[in-house]
Order: sequence, then structure tokens, then C-alpha cells
Amino acid sequence: MTAFIFDIDGTIIDSMPAHDDAWQAFFARHGRSVDRSDFFRRTAGRTGVELMREFFAPVDDDHARALVDEKETIYRERFGRAFREVAGFTAFAHAARAAGIKLACATAGDAGNIEFALRHLAMEDFFDAVAGGHEVTRGKPAPDIFELAARRIGAAPEECIVFEDAPYGIEGAHRAGMLAVALTTGATAAELAGPHVIAGIGDYRGASATDIAARAVKQRQRMLRTGTDA
Repeated sequence: MTAFIFDIDGTIIDSMPAHDDAWQAFFARHGRSVDRSDFFRRTAGRTGVELMREFFAPVDDDHARALVDEKETIYRERFGRAFREVAGFTAFAHAARAAGIKLACATAGDAGNIEFALRHLAMEDFFDAVAGGHEVTRGKPAPDIFELAARRIGAAPEECIVFEDAPYGIEGAHRAGMLAVALTTGATAAELAGPHVIAGIGDYRGASATDIAARAVKQRQRMLRTGTDA
């Protein structure tokens, strides 16, 4: 079996600029500011609760979740007016499903953001499984979210290909023992490189699900011959 596990923000929907704007508005409300130059690298893939604990420490879980709700409400209000997928994603996902590939989402986003994204994509019941940041203690680069998604679709790590746009997500896939495809929507190919990254794409236009699956099989065979791992 082959399984594709997709991050959501920046990977299947073009939402990272809206998240950045929402963070700035959120921090302004609280009389704070952050350095935008490395904000994406430091935060993308981590759960909202983890971030609130860092930015507002000390803060208990209930307060952290309330802060997450506040920030994500700003994000959904803003991006909902200009929602868009990463170009070609829907067609790519339907082609993958037609080819018999299992499909899951594994995102640091919470339940509200997951519902928001899948509703706007008209894919509420499309994926075989979904795993969110509200369901794990550790966000990326820990492998927990990817491992949870794989368990829910009954796939072993060596059967999974993770689609990610952020360095922490690429590293999380590596730690989970999964191969990866890098989406260069917010970071460069060099920033997303790794021994387990089998392809880099700017979007899904022209990408072939069956070609990516075949490339993963060949990469796994090479790894078995050389005694290396992902």
C-alpha cells in the first residue's frame, strides 16, 4: 500500500501569508511584536498551544487554548475572504485516490482550522484520516502527528510519503521514518532538503501521483540495498 500524508497550511492551501498577517494582528492586540524574518522557520509545524506557551509564558493550558482560538479566529476571518488552494491540489488528490493511494492530513492546526480548510475545499469526507495538533502533545518536528495519521489509515511508515512545506515538517517526516515531497511555497528547496526528500515541487500542476509513488518505491529499494534509512 502507498499512502500520501499531507500537511494543510502552505501544502494544500495557500494560507501562510494569511497566517503571518493574523499573527501580526494578534500580537498587536496584546502589545507585542515579533521578528518576521525567521518567524516561519521557528513556528511552522508547531502546535498553537506550544507557541502560546513560548510567547506568553507562563500560561496554563486553558489560557493557551483561549489564545490559540483568538489568533485562529483572526486567521479564518481574513483567509476566508480570499481562500485558495495550492495550485492543482484538488486535481492531484483526486488522481491519487483514483490510483488507489490512501490519503491523510497531518497538520499542527487545530480542529477549527481543519474543518475550515476542508469545508472550503469541499473535501470534508474526502480523506481516509485526519490528525491535528489538538490531538498530540508535541508538534513538528516531533513525528507524533505523522505517526497518528499513519495509524489511522493502517499504513506502515515505509508506505507513507509526506507532503510538507516547512523545515520542521520535513524533519518530522524524517523522524517518523517516512519519505517526503517538499512544497517550496514558503521555503527554498535547499531549506527543505534531506536524505528522505524524493521530490520538490512549487505546486501540484504537472505533478503525477503515480510517478511520485513509483519514485518512492525505487528510493526504498535503494535504501534497502545500501542499508540506509529515511
